[in-house]
Amino acid sequence: MNPQNPPPDLSALPCHDVKPHGAADFYHGTNATFAFIKKNLGMEELIRYWRELGTDYMKPVWERWKKTGLEGIETYWRAFFSVEPGSNVCVSRSEDEVAVEVAECPAIKHFRTAGRVVCPEYCQHCYYMHEAAAEKAGFTTRVTGGNGSCRQRFFAATANQEPQNIEEIELC
Repeated sequence: MNPQNPPPDLSALPCHDVKPHGAADFYHGTNATFAFIKKNLGMEELIRYWRELGTDYMKPVWERWKKTGLEGIETYWRAFFSVEPGSNVCVSRSEDEVAVEVAECPAIKHFRTAGRVVCPEYCQHCYYMHEAAAEKAGFTTRVTGGNGSCRQRFFAATANQEPQNIEEIELC
């Protein structure tokens, strides 16, 4: 976590673990799952899976976002990245948006350190999953970058934003 950010409010996370940080090996499971679904069912089904994660798995998150707005989105991302091993992330909030600046993605870093092949569309899950969650809470998100560093922005759904151009998310 970027030292410029204040200490996170871990109560913003839907689950609480007894270990001080997340287990980076979980990344390998998600990467393998994404690659398996894409290979066996196709990209359309992989996107459907990501969106279902955003609406179902992230339900406690978006329910909180719906109640707490941009402040809750900011609090969540600060807490989330504080327990991700190797995070180099800055979270900021203005009157109209929350920006998550990922200088070095802990998952991509872990894959590369381990010499793993990354599902090329891996970074797209951040858009599809978070957009599905954001929609449920009355927000929207846009992602640029990828392949190890990105910028994710969250706005009210009523904000005048161009649709996400998926090509703005780099392949790995």
